[in-house]
Amino acid sequence: MPPTGRRERKKAQTRQALADAARELFLEHGYDGVTVAQIADEADVSIATLFKHVPDGKEALIFDDGVERREALVKAVRDRDPGTSTLRALRAFFVRRGPFDPDMSPDLKRLRDLIVGTPALGDYQRKLWQSAEGVLAEAIAAESGRDPSEPAVRALVRYVLEVPDLAGREPDPLHALHEIFDLLESGWHD
Repeated sequence: MPPTGRRERKKAQTRQALADAARELFLEHGYDGVTVAQIADEADVSIATLFKHVPDGKEALIFDDGVERREALVKAVRDRDPGTSTLRALRAFFVRRGPFDPDMSPDLKRLRDLIVGTPALGDYQRKLWQSAEGVLAEAIAAESGRDPSEPAVRALVRYVLEVPDLAGREPDPLHALHEIFDLLESGWHD
């Protein structure tokens, strides 16, 4: 839902201007070749304003705050079609996102390559996925009649939340995603 009040709209506009400036500069000069001062200057705001809107630093300018991804993961589990397993629903969720989307625009491919090639951005993205651990464990437990603190539930959640990072770094991310989910669905066999 878009911000409704004037103050909220201004905050959202500033945040978007910062994100746009950061993305443009990172793609042009590389993540490590850009300072927060350059981003602030490009967005026509002060450095103090940048940190007010993005206290986590310049990594946060490439990503959302993680709330949408947590909500979407839970929705994928809770709203799956009858007869669809939790893992099938989560696979379908990931297939439509980021590096796995077969219809990704060239700009998004460049952004994906930047994230994969920049350790600080990869680490930040991994943190965002890991921030969904608790809510995803709750959703899976509720749907399966298990306790979210059970080691099997926690392990499954952790494996699933590692998929974007592991598969996203492969030359064919979509193939890697399917390979990982095939293993998760069938189990490891020697």
